[in-house]
Amino acid sequence: MTRWLLTGLVIIIVTGGLVSHAQASAGQTQFSRQVNDEDITYSYAWLTPEGTNRNLSFSLSRSELAQAPATQANYSARMAQRYVYVEVMKAARNIDPKQARIAVEQKNEGIEIRVSSPSAQRNKDITRQLADKQDAAFDTYLHDHYFTRYQTVYNESAIKPDHTRFIDEYIKALVPLSQAIYEQVTVRSDARQYFSVMLGLVQTIPYDALEDRAEHNGSGFLTPAQVLAQNKGDCDSKSVLTAALARAFLPDIPMALILLPEHALLGVALTPKDGEQTLQYGDTDYVLFEPTGPAQLPFGEIAEQSRIAIANRQFTVEEIKVSQ
Repeated sequence: MTRWLLTGLVIIIVTGGLVSHAQASAGQTQFSRQVNDEDITYSYAWLTPEGTNRNLSFSLSRSELAQAPATQANYSARMAQRYVYVEVMKAARNIDPKQARIAVEQKNEGIEIRVSSPSAQRNKDITRQLADKQDAAFDTYLHDHYFTRYQTVYNESAIKPDHTRFIDEYIKALVPLSQAIYEQVTVRSDARQYFSVMLGLVQTIPYDALEDRAEHNGSGFLTPAQVLAQNKGDCDSKSVLTAALARAFLPDIPMALILLPEHALLGVALTPKDGEQTLQYGDTDYVLFEPTGPAQLPFGEIAEQSRIAIANRQFTVEEIKVSQ
């Protein structure tokens, strides 16, 4: 039986030595959200591990946000199967009954298609035609509901939210936030300053844990708009928000979403500095960074459990397409 899974990720555990008082108290200190007819205005404040107070305010256009998906529907295998069944039945009815008798039946584990005709070749051709329709209908259902097929590191067939599509469709709406972050950069050419401010903002948004990805239906995934509005997010949700902001800042630099068995992080193809954690994928070297929090890990530093998983090749990579 094929088991369809959804991505749900867990909190980073910070390992290492003693934590300073500033690190222990670092985090979000203020959040507000105001809605008017045209815009939504946000105000954030947080304390860095060095003891510095940061403030960030910005407004997002409601009309621009409306162009991106507001929520992620819960995945329902039953509803997906019902959609596929209807589409296969439509295709079966278009086949001349003089050519073959066709029976399409819903089963607990999928859809059964039976074709009967005097010609073995015709049986084979019609069966293949309907099987292709079944696969195409399933892909259409996934696309319409912002899901995608996924092969886990354990070679399991899975379904998860289409993270890279959410990233792409939120870039334009999040440009004002990206610009507000950029305005805090003192050296305009320094991408690492941008990433430092961005990570401070996202990492200190309260973490919202999910159940194991094999057990839940994806209901915990929040779109970037929801992360900001609800002031919370899990690994997937924060990674998607961060990637959209990073892509708004660097529209044509290779970036990637790295999915671990129970976690997610990001990579960007900047020239690495000494000590920064990197990942080579294909011909590209990515500097890795952790958006999730609550630990405010600096750009290029990742949690120990992430380092171990990557060292053991327990990850998959989704490249984030460049902005158009």
